[in-house]
Amino acid sequence: MLCPEQVEPVMKIFKSFQIPFEIMVSDVQSKIEFENAVNEKLLREETGMNWNAFHPLSTIQNWMDDLVKKYPALVSVETYGESSEGRPMKVLKITTGGDKQKPAVWLDGGIHAREWVSPATVTYIANELINEAVSGGENYRFVNSVNWYIVPNMNPDGYEFSHTKDRMWRKTRSNDGSFAANVLGCRGTDPNRNWAYKWGGKGTSGNPCSQIYRGKGPASEPEVALTQNYILERKDEIKLALTFHSYSQMIFRPWGYDNVVLDDAEDLMVVARNAAKSLEAVHGTKYQVGSSVDLLYAAAGGTEDWMRGVAGIKFAYCYELRDEGHHGFILPPDQIIPSGEETFASVKTMVEGVMAYHKVEGF
Repeated sequence: MLCPEQVEPVMKIFKSFQIPFEIMVSDVQSKIEFENAVNEKLLREETGMNWNAFHPLSTIQNWMDDLVKKYPALVSVETYGESSEGRPMKVLKITTGGDKQKPAVWLDGGIHAREWVSPATVTYIANELINEAVSGGENYRFVNSVNWYIVPNMNPDGYEFSHTKDRMWRKTRSNDGSFAANVLGCRGTDPNRNWAYKWGGKGTSGNPCSQIYRGKGPASEPEVALTQNYILERKDEIKLALTFHSYSQMIFRPWGYDNVVLDDAEDLMVVARNAAKSLEAVHGTKYQVGSSVDLLYAAAGGTEDWMRGVAGIKFAYCYELRDEGHHGFILPPDQIIPSGEETFASVKTMVEGVMAYHKVEGF
């Protein structure tokens, strides 16, 4: 992003070096103001949780707690720790009970604060799964044969800050007491560079003021450390791990830390390609499939690499949700439901492929 007075000089530099370019968003601030106005109007018109607007953290977490009261035999919520600023780290578990050895699926969203469509899509999927379980419809097997662990907000402090102070905030809100944090205002760590696998490698920075600051050490952020511990206690149960970001319309499989061969890459690619086809079939949205190194850039210390490299979960992916840059992070609220619909179709296809691979009964 550039401030207005920088645009012409930068364009001249690009032209002089014959670097092709295009302006994707001509005025980011106007998009932020428009999104905020529309979203606030929608929030005033409808109380409680819905998928017509982007909701604050309190609404999402209250909705999770209300689901437990409404469906106590199906839904439970566990607080598995606190963020840097003391907000609860909550995971929603959906299970029909029975066999404790049932395989599980992990979903997490909102690890980057400004990517609002991520928690919205993850909660949409959770709601649809609960509806399927209650109605006993054709997709009942997705909840009857599989347990679900769902964390809509992996970065609750950052998400809250993006709603109240800085719409484009990305990182956590931790404060290490340094000059950079207290004087320059460079707080927080990029939690998707902080996982304890290949930490500190390509696509990361040691500068606390950088958007891709990796932190002081592997899993230095409580949000990451707590989640790692929670997953490791259930790593044998979890057969599919999905983390949701925006934007780019891509599905990444490991490895993301560098251009390294994954021996069973084709197993993962088959599942991802089928998932992308199912997604496209809903609204025509096209997704690319591959590693982040191939499609975007290398990024060490990321979620899906840790899921695979440490937790040993064979099928681990990262979704980059809508769109391709026209709106970028400032996605209009009217795209929440279409995003949820197509992503839910895609996730179901992933579950089918992974459970068939593991020969789970019912798939």
